[in-house]
Amino acid sequence: MNRNLFLGMIGIVILMTGCTLAPKYKKPEAPIPGDWPSGAAYRETKGPTPPQLRWQKFFTDEKLQKVIEKAINHNRDLRLAALNVQRARALYGIQRAELLPAVNAAGSGSIQRVPADLSATGKTMTAEQYSVNLGINSWEIDFFGRIQSLKDRALEEYLATEEARRSAQIMLMSAIANTYLALAADQENLKLAASTLETQKATYDLIRRRYEVGLASELELRQAQTQVDTARGEVARYTQLAAQDENALNLLVGSPLPRELLPTELGNISPPKEVSAGISSEVLLRRPDVLAAEHRLKAANAFIGAARAAFFPRIALTTGVGTASSELSGLFKSGSGTWSFAPQIVMPIFDARTWSAYDASKVEQEIALAQYEKAIQTAFREVADALAVQGTVEEQLSAQQSLVNAVAETYRLSNLRYTKGIDSYLGVLDAQRSVYAGEQGLVAIRLAKIANQVRLYAVLGGGSD
Repeated sequence: MNRNLFLGMIGIVILMTGCTLAPKYKKPEAPIPGDWPSGAAYRETKGPTPPQLRWQKFFTDEKLQKVIEKAINHNRDLRLAALNVQRARALYGIQRAELLPAVNAAGSGSIQRVPADLSATGKTMTAEQYSVNLGINSWEIDFFGRIQSLKDRALEEYLATEEARRSAQIMLMSAIANTYLALAADQENLKLAASTLETQKATYDLIRRRYEVGLASELELRQAQTQVDTARGEVARYTQLAAQDENALNLLVGSPLPRELLPTELGNISPPKEVSAGISSEVLLRRPDVLAAEHRLKAANAFIGAARAAFFPRIALTTGVGTASSELSGLFKSGSGTWSFAPQIVMPIFDARTWSAYDASKVEQEIALAQYEKAIQTAFREVADALAVQGTVEEQLSAQQSLVNAVAETYRLSNLRYTKGIDSYLGVLDAQRSVYAGEQGLVAIRLAKIANQVRLYAVLGGGSD
């Protein structure tokens, strides 16, 4: 009968420790429209959604794939994010272990000389005591779910940290791709500037010879010289930008890149695959940063349960079994067994801190809710911006290409009219500037198009695998 009663009490303890006073979690409504924006700036997108497309399939350029792979293995920020995940997992393990009793074994021995006036026998004596015990020291029985709520909170914080690591990986790959593309664009602009410099030098030499024989004015000579000097400055500027892009790329990767992995120009890079935003904006709820914000909201919700449980009694149990003897050799003899059972209940009567802690837990939950909603709204805005670029960039590219063709023909005709003495050199100068600016603009728009494909893939939650 006693045995059944003991087992029944254990069962009640186990059942009650599974309870929690945390409010039931209900997923908040997303504070964004269900559909993506529509209008003149948007067009229908095609292709898989980013969560369905691994980054190895999205980035089709082999050299860029190798650069990203090296960064995943060597980038220090990503390594810190992974270490934060390990730390959060360990802290969760510590908090979960609080639900279980800590069983300790202890052995002790003492020898004490007792003077005659203190001895019970009236004679001087030497007292010896040895003991070996196995027991539980102050195990809190979680009747009201305080420890369970703290364990749930630690779990959600660990999961939020894991999602933060995934988000860091997405941002890292996006930053590497953008820096890689910027380096390629600056290399292409450097070649354009160098080519322009050679053209300007040839023009200057031609005008100098015309000036020497009296067919060109000194003004025309100085105007040609300004174009040469401007082109020299542009070559130096893009040389600097390309070097800085390479430095930034090496920092992101975490180690210097071999020259064979660096891009030479934008036109040689295989563009990423087209992706689609899907029909519904619900895809944003699977973004790692949004999931991390939701886990933090769940953690704040669980902490309310711990704050509520602080108003109820805490029951702790200290117990042990062992053996004791006045002689070391008698420790394990018959009749030397000992046991102790010391339950303790602490009932809070008045502690103003518990009310303040409860109020703080509710405010933390409201803060986490606002942060979760803000994360969703920010994600929606980022995707909408990327879709607006995607819907208009082709028209910009077409218009810029047409502009480049027009100004190139204008330059050809202006140069022809100048050599025939019909127009002044001022028309040639203006046409040269327009050609150079137009070609720079064409490179910039091509860069914007590819970079926006990368951005759309990242802001839709792709690239974390």
